[in-house]
Amino acid sequence: MTALAAFKSALLAELPSLRAFAISLSGSHDHADDLVQETVMKAWGAHASFIPGTSLRAWLFTIMRNTYFSQYRKARREVQDSDGEAAARLVSAPAQDGHLDLADFRAALEKLPDDQREALILVGASGFSCEEAAEICGCAVGTIKSRVNRARQKLMQLMAIQSAADL
Repeated sequence: MTALAAFKSALLAELPSLRAFAISLSGSHDHADDLVQETVMKAWGAHASFIPGTSLRAWLFTIMRNTYFSQYRKARREVQDSDGEAAARLVSAPAQDGHLDLADFRAALEKLPDDQREALILVGASGFSCEEAAEICGCAVGTIKSRVNRARQKLMQLMAIQSAADL
């Protein structure tokens, strides 16, 4: 008898013990059958790593135990969604809309007068206060506030935005 044939017959002889252990682990006959099948498939695929003369039963039980706990850990992270309700809530906006919106914004920003664009970028994008922006531009704080307001209004007009809800 070849080594592979001897391994096969020894593996088949351990099936009742494997099934009993699988039932004790899973508590379910159906899950136990799946666990035994998975264990046998892994053992058969790794038969070359089995060391003859050692306990095949212990080797198989170790494979089964590791398989069971791997499946258990994986199942804990999974969400049951048989009706597809949870998947339906997982919606993300298409990424290309953001690129198109940014391109529209840049085009509209380029159409603003230089002083308004400068004020809007300093206050809106760079995070400077109106006082700091006024100092940078060498003008009054009220002038910066006015430029920022006019720039925002012009951008809304150029981009056809009526309110924040349109964003």
